[in-house]
Amino acid sequence: MLQKKVRAVTACLLVWLLTLPGAWVAAQTTTPPTGAAFSLKNGDRVVFLGNSLFENDLQYGYLELALTTRWPDRNVTYRNIGWTGDNVFGEARSYITNPPTPYDLLIEQLTKAKPTVVFVAYGGIEAQEGEAGLPRFTEGLHKLLDKINELGAKAILLSPIPVMSAEPGTTAPRNAMLERYGAAIARTASERGLRYIDIFKPIQEISRKTSVSDNGIHLNEAGYYYLASALENGLGLPARQEVHTINASKSGNTASAPVKLVVSESDKSSLKFTMDAPYLPLTPPKEDGRVMGNGQTIRITGLKKGFYTLTADGAQVLTASAKQWAEGVALTQGPLMAQASQLREMIVKKNELFFHQYRPQNRTYIVGFRSYEQGRHVKGLEDLNFIITWLEGQIALRRMPPSPVYQLSQLN
Repeated sequence: MLQKKVRAVTACLLVWLLTLPGAWVAAQTTTPPTGAAFSLKNGDRVVFLGNSLFENDLQYGYLELALTTRWPDRNVTYRNIGWTGDNVFGEARSYITNPPTPYDLLIEQLTKAKPTVVFVAYGGIEAQEGEAGLPRFTEGLHKLLDKINELGAKAILLSPIPVMSAEPGTTAPRNAMLERYGAAIARTASERGLRYIDIFKPIQEISRKTSVSDNGIHLNEAGYYYLASALENGLGLPARQEVHTINASKSGNTASAPVKLVVSESDKSSLKFTMDAPYLPLTPPKEDGRVMGNGQTIRITGLKKGFYTLTADGAQVLTASAKQWAEGVALTQGPLMAQASQLREMIVKKNELFFHQYRPQNRTYIVGFRSYEQGRHVKGLEDLNFIITWLEGQIALRRMPPSPVYQLSQLN
């Protein structure tokens, strides 16, 4: 049965892969230990370990997209082994098989991922135990961090996120307890010289401005978009929003780096330029038909009154008035956004495949105490590595930002 399912998944995935352009091209409060900005290097293996905060991002891919695009020239492997309802003791990971115990399974999965960097997100489930559960939680967190240290990996601790809505009268006390657990995580990070990122306050603040949850507890697509930004900020990385200025006055065109003007002797009626983006943008989600957030913003001053269309390598991007260009227009579409969107789609596909590999629905029958019945299907799970590796190669090919030639022309 599993072999049929794996073949079906593989077939569907191959069909999807073959439709990709160029598919056959070769392969806020933080306590950083040193105060330096975070960085990934070639060969790093990043693991997301925690509860639903990480597992639910499997369907969006924002956290991996953020880190992948920040260092497009480096080969980094990502594995998401978040598990809904999990705590530092791995109690949600229980199978009928015993041994391994749930905690043994957590450590087994973590070890198999061969991490060099582990983002740890616990405390949300444990906070339901209240003040009385804090000592046990802290003890379990230290034990888990000891194991991560034994594996030679570097741990980065995250706070829980807030409850955005709950039964009347319960939101405030639940959030107060979540903050108490967040403070315990921060103390643990400080004691061990680890980086701690408070995502509680950034998510709580943005939730007052826009909808980041559909049920008041778990983040939706928009929530993960903003969580990725909060994570980057907590890692000490510069903001992605960049404003580039071009002066198109009669006295002569000028531009601020990284914009480079392209002089065309054959066409002096339009403005041509290139922008060397350091990385792809985060593709913003849509809410109520409106694109949220900003990527690169272009300000073009000195234009005559009228409307102007911007193209990239000949393809239309957007049209705006001279006044709007002077105020600044966000590039919420175009080749960079299109490539980032495709990259995120591939990340989601890769993670979906890995999810089915490391968490098969009938694990007990394949590798558990009833493996004598269906243990032969282990080979099918192992074979998924070929497609996962292929997808990672395709992700590597698409993580570098393109350098299109932009052209701004006035509408007649």
